[in-house]
Amino acid sequence: MEQSNGPIQQPLRAASADPGFIPGLTAVAAPPEDAAVPEDAPVEDTVSDEVAVSEEVAEDPVTEDVPEDAPAPADGPVFEAADRRGRIVADAEGVRLSYDEEACEFRWDEIAAVESEKGRFGKKFTVTVHTPDRRWYPIEIVAPDRGRIAGWEAELDAVLDAYFDEAS
Repeated sequence: MEQSNGPIQQPLRAASADPGFIPGLTAVAAPPEDAAVPEDAPVEDTVSDEVAVSEEVAEDPVTEDVPEDAPAPADGPVFEAADRRGRIVADAEGVRLSYDEEACEFRWDEIAAVESEKGRFGKKFTVTVHTPDRRWYPIEIVAPDRGRIAGWEAELDAVLDAYFDEAS
């Protein structure tokens, strides 16, 4: 007597393996290669409206309208570090932290201290913004390599030296 090691194997019939499994979906038959098309036959336009619209948009690039009273970007140092989830930007306006969908922004007059720390092992770089009301907001960024952390620390120090006034 022969024993079975499992259920009887049947071909998989699901939409992921067989598109014909989806009700109402039919295959488009290609014309045979030897079929000749008469020269006087009308040529059908196969470009869809969506593609035509997207090409029109690509041809006419829209420039962003910048208000006349908007401040010009500062020529001073800027620090920016990001990974797949978090981002830190420090410039003349202040410090902006974002992590996933959450974001916070601090002007320089709202900041009591900015602390940075590199992980002892690994590639983690942590920046903590402290406010005068004794709250702190840390964010951790994973660097692409350990050497990049030293560069980030130098860039952050340059921004803090340029814009952060410790007397306030």
